Amino acid sequence: MKSELVHALTTNFEAHAQQTESGVEFWLARDLQFLLGYTKWDNFLNVITKAKTACEVSGHEVPDHFADVGKMVDLGSGSQREVDDLILTRYASYLIAQNGDPRKPEVAFAQTYFALQTRKAELIEQRLLEAERVAARRKLATTEKELSDLIYEQTGGNQNFAIIRSKGDHALFAKTTQAMKTQWKVPDNRPLADFAPTIILKAKDFATEITIFNAKQHLMATEEAVSREHITNNQVVRNTLLERGIRPESLPPAEGVKKIERRLTSEEKKTLANPDALDA
Repeated sequence: MKSELVHALTTNFEAHAQQTESGVEFWLARDLQFLLGYTKWDNFLNVITKAKTACEVSGHEVPDHFADVGKMVDLGSGSQREVDDLILTRYASYLIAQNGDPRKPEVAFAQTYFALQTRKAELIEQRLLEAERVAARRKLATTEKELSDLIYEQTGGNQNFAIIRSKGDHALFAKTTQAMKTQWKVPDNRPLADFAPTIILKAKDFATEITIFNAKQHLMATEEAVSREHITNNQVVRNTLLERGIRPESLPPAEGVKKIERRLTSEEKKTLANPDALDA
């Protein structure tokens, strides 16, 4: 496909993309019909029907991506009449392109165009999830340090903090810390939390925050009292997770958080060095 045609098709596709108030892109089906080289609406409807089936089979709600609307068109007499149309999400437009006639250069272009754009969105979503997990791990580390400091301030010592934390793990997972490290294949020199999924990091942090709050409120003066409190809070958080169908010890391990931190840092440096890559 010649570069001039690619440039022209890209311009046409992006010119017809419209924005909602929340900044979400969408296309109108009758615009997409001509962008994909279909002259007859009835023929294009057959492609839309196949795309809707693909949407449903993939587990997505069809109305979330294909919304029926009316559209006023000009007639030769100078009057107007309403015709059926659809508002299409990027995903719906991608499915339509995938089910179009690949012999049409416009369809072949659209298949690649929407696939690449969808992939960009997936990469952005993945990066946000990774950043959220790194933030959750850092937050847990901060909260655990706060608890350790509090134990020292109120009891005069915190040499058993690691034991208290381990007892909290046992209450949350119904398994010892070492058993979970073995199950998740965590290296001996790495904390269990470095390989915990985001929801577990947040669960541990929540339980620890409650322990800090109650230890302050009730002026707990012994490590034993704080330990009992921490065990109770982790048990309560575990019960909540179980009630919602989440069994902590059955979750798979996540990628090591240090590896994610290095990757995010590397990507940030590349972006700063080459800001034009954001528009690629």
